[in-house]
Amino acid sequence: MTSTITPQTTTDQGQPGSGGRPAVDGTTPTTQAGTAPTTSPRVRALRRFAISITVFNIVGHLVLGFEQAPITPILAVLVSYGIALLMEYLDSRVYDRLPDYHGGVNALVTFLLPAHIAGLACAMLLWGNSSLWPYIFAVTAANVSKYVVRLRVGGRLRHVLNPSNAGIALTLVLFPWVGIAPPYHFTNNVSGGVDWLLPLGVLMLGTMLNAKLTRRLPLILAWAGGFVAQALLRWLLFDHNPIGALLPMTGLAFILFTNYMITDPGTTPHRRRGQIAFGLTAAAVYGVLVVSGISFGLFFALVITCGLRGLAMLAGRLRHSAPAEGPAAVPGSAGTVVEGRT
Repeated sequence: MTSTITPQTTTDQGQPGSGGRPAVDGTTPTTQAGTAPTTSPRVRALRRFAISITVFNIVGHLVLGFEQAPITPILAVLVSYGIALLMEYLDSRVYDRLPDYHGGVNALVTFLLPAHIAGLACAMLLWGNSSLWPYIFAVTAANVSKYVVRLRVGGRLRHVLNPSNAGIALTLVLFPWVGIAPPYHFTNNVSGGVDWLLPLGVLMLGTMLNAKLTRRLPLILAWAGGFVAQALLRWLLFDHNPIGALLPMTGLAFILFTNYMITDPGTTPHRRRGQIAFGLTAAAVYGVLVVSGISFGLFFALVITCGLRGLAMLAGRLRHSAPAEGPAAVPGSAGTVVEGRT
């Protein structure tokens, strides 16, 4: 699905007036001549997230008690690299452009960071019993979704769905025998104070990353507040146990989802108002899914919310591009028509 959206000029982090996407080597050129380029916040966030999820997977398999086979994250990452490179190569040929990994080792490493994250996320969060095929399918779907479901934003094609989440959700739909790693999976081999120190540490690190780099704290607060609200509404309207409805918020899986999944800068709004709407919508959709008896509501709620955001962008573009009955003259424009922008 490909369409055209014409927004105000922004960077990948949503800051108006700067030069847009960073260069292929992961740097954002400065406007002053002779000044060394600086690494964009987006790339810094990707690097830190890639490092943290790598360390977490290593510690998880060696210490915490992750139950997937140790080969699972290795194979998932390698497959993710291969699919990402193949899709980018094919896309660059179709649109007659240089692939994003062109430009040396640094450009290649920067390009592979999202694929690295998607591979480890799918390997860590899915539970495919003794089979490796669900993980391979999930990381393939995650990378392919970035090229299949896209909108044209500011003259450049952008993916709409959170890749890791889309791969996980599609795998859960197509393979009913595949599930999500159980809650105890993250602290299987530890006890005592580590049971609560580990979630607290992940929460603190994730909050710092989102506050400094992704700038998604309004989204996080809206999502958390909306989650509490939907839990209380389910208690008042449907007599659901309020403790049980709020209990997921105390788990490490919820913290990981909140800090590292729903805050993806590439598939969430940049403006504060949009972030708040996105977080509240995701929480509301989750509540509807739970009331409807649908399992794995977190992942499906995020897919639906990303899809709704994409539809809203399309609707806004169509509304602004519709021909007016009579073009209104703009002062000082000699009767020219100003194009509407989203």
